[in-house]
Amino acid sequence: MKNLYRPIESVIEDIKKETHNITTYRFRPKEPISFKAGQFVELTVPGVGEAPFTPSSNPAVTETMEITIMRVGCVTEALEKMKVGDTVGIRGPYGNAYNLEDFDDKNIVIVGGGVGLAPLRSLILALFENVEKYKRISIRYGARTPMDIVYADALPEWEKYPNVDVHLTIDEPYPGWQGTVGVVTVLLEDLPLLTTANVDDLPFTVENAVACVCGPPIMLKFVNMALLEKGFDPNQIYHSMERNMSCGLGKCGHCMMGEYYICKDGAVMTAAQVAKFEDPF
Repeated sequence: MKNLYRPIESVIEDIKKETHNITTYRFRPKEPISFKAGQFVELTVPGVGEAPFTPSSNPAVTETMEITIMRVGCVTEALEKMKVGDTVGIRGPYGNAYNLEDFDDKNIVIVGGGVGLAPLRSLILALFENVEKYKRISIRYGARTPMDIVYADALPEWEKYPNVDVHLTIDEPYPGWQGTVGVVTVLLEDLPLLTTANVDDLPFTVENAVACVCGPPIMLKFVNMALLEKGFDPNQIYHSMERNMSCGLGKCGHCMMGEYYICKDGAVMTAAQVAKFEDPF
């Protein structure tokens, strides 16, 4: 029987700087770790501590795992000082996942802010495994500045599929930036039309759509409001509720929200699930 408390020794195989404070690490566990898009793991830096992170790699790949991490706190500070060949511990996965079968033949709107695109990358790559099953996948991403955009080199590649479009925005005007300016909700103003150059022939209807959202709490709040105003039903909106998770097993109580433990009942939760709480975000 698998010991859910035992970290699996994992070697750092690659380190890629995404921005000044966000890095993607590729780990090779001594034992393959299977996970589904939306689930998270606990990463241990020996002698320092552990913290929860959602993998950002393709769930179909189990020999290695990528995690994109923002430098904040003692664990991430220690990880920043590590190098290729060093070892960490990874235990999990924990929590629930996106039920991709529910997304079949639907329009999928993916909304990310800052490092919140990292957990969504795992979902995006999982969707790309069977991209023809979905009517369209529209990715809406906001960053503080052009220098804070994660996966900047990969974003154009994501549009190689005829039913995928990617839209970017930055918070404030920036020298040389010719794209959209404003918080990520400005990218939702064209819903439900979503007309773009390469998918004009794919009509979008809210009734046949789902939205997956990940980012800082204030972003979740306003994106949720914007989607509801556009006619999304709360059951069609999936949030990545990652706050205050610690043990991953619902034992420590840090992530308790009403009757829910976010680490067990989430981190993927619908807007309908959290609507009864006064300030869920």
